[in-house]
Amino acid sequence: MQYGSAELRIRETNDKTKLRGMDIAFLSLVILLLTIGVTMVLSASFARAYFDPGNVTGGNAAYYFIRQLIFAVLGIAAMIFCSRLPVGFYKRFSVPLLIAAIVLLLLVPLIGVEANGAKRWIGVGSLTLQPSEIAKLGVILAFSVMICNNRGKMKSFKYGILPFAGILLVIIGLLVLEPHFSASIIIIAVGGVMLFLGGARLIWFIAAAVAAGGGIAVLLTLFPYASTRITTWQDPFSSTSDEGYQIVQSLYSIGSGGLTGLGLGQSRQKYLYLPEEHNDFIFSVVCEELGFIGAVLILVLFALLIIRGYWIAVHAADRYSFLISAGITTLLAIQVILNVSVVTNLVPCTGISLPFFSYGGTALLIQMAEMGIVLSVSREIPAKVKG
Repeated sequence: MQYGSAELRIRETNDKTKLRGMDIAFLSLVILLLTIGVTMVLSASFARAYFDPGNVTGGNAAYYFIRQLIFAVLGIAAMIFCSRLPVGFYKRFSVPLLIAAIVLLLLVPLIGVEANGAKRWIGVGSLTLQPSEIAKLGVILAFSVMICNNRGKMKSFKYGILPFAGILLVIIGLLVLEPHFSASIIIIAVGGVMLFLGGARLIWFIAAAVAAGGGIAVLLTLFPYASTRITTWQDPFSSTSDEGYQIVQSLYSIGSGGLTGLGLGQSRQKYLYLPEEHNDFIFSVVCEELGFIGAVLILVLFALLIIRGYWIAVHAADRYSFLISAGITTLLAIQVILNVSVVTNLVPCTGISLPFFSYGGTALLIQMAEMGIVLSVSREIPAKVKG
C-alpha cells in the first residue's frame, strides 16, 4: 500500500510514539533482574535436584532451572501481552479478578495440595496454582476501582474503611485457614497503603494498628508454632538442630560469602544444608556466592526498579493508573524488604519469596504480568512528561 508524504509522516510519528510509550528503563531493570534470578536458581538448586531427596527430579541437576527458565520465558510473554492492554481493560476486570481470587481461596481447603504442613496450592495437572498470589493483585486492582468510585468519601468510615476492611477480613480469614501468615501480612500492608493513597483518615490506620496488634496476640495464642518462631528469631543459635536450623544455616551462608563471595556456583550451604535454598532463602546463596558487593548491587537494582515504578505512578495519566502502578510497586518493595529481612534474621522467619529470584512458576508468571501492567500505565503517560 502506498502512502502520501503527509500520511507517511503521521505513520512514522505514531510508530515513534508507540516505541517511546513503553518505559525502557523499567523494562530493562525487570529483564536484568529476571536474568540474574534465573541464573541464581540454576546455581542454588542443582545440588538438591541432583541428589533428589524428595524423589521429584529424577536426579536431573537442571530440573528446577529448566522449569524456571520456561516460566521466565512465558513470564516475559505475559509481561509484553499485559503491557499492550489499555489501562481501561484492567479497570473493567478488577473486581471480577478479586472475586475469582476469593473463590479460589475458598477451594484451597477443599481440593488444595498440602506441602510442609500447609495447604496453599491448587493442583492443575502437573502444576500448582497459589491463589494468594492472585489475591494480592486482585486487592490492588479492585481497591483502586473502589477508591476512584468513592472519591470524596474516603475520609468517612462507611465508604473509606468499611467495604475495604470487609474484603480484607474475608481474604485474611481464608489465608489463616491454610495457614499462610506471610501472605496475610503482605495483603494487609498493601491494602493499608492503597487506603492511605486513596485519602483515608489517619485515625483509621492507628485503629488498624491497634487491632493488628491484638490479632497477632490471638494468633500467637492459638497457633503455638507462631510463638515458637518469635522465640527462635530472638535467639536462633539456642536451637541450631531444631527450629533455629534454617536461619542459622542462612546466617552461615551469608557470613561465608564475605566481601566478594566464593564465586558463582561455589556455595557450600546449598549442598542440602540450607533448606529452601532455591526458593525463599535464595538470597542467602546470592550472598555466599556473590558476596556483600554482589548482594548490594542486586538490592540497588531492586531499588532502582522500585523508584522507577513510583516515577511511573506519579506521572500516570489518571487516578486509577496512579493507584495500580503505586500498589504493584509497593507490593514489590514489601516482598523484597521482607524476604531480605527474613534471611538475615531481622524479622521472624516466614515464607516470603524474593521476586524474580525464588523458584516458583505461577508466582513468577503473576509477578511478570504485574510488571506488564505497570508498563501499560507507562504507555499512557502524556508525551510531554516523557520528554
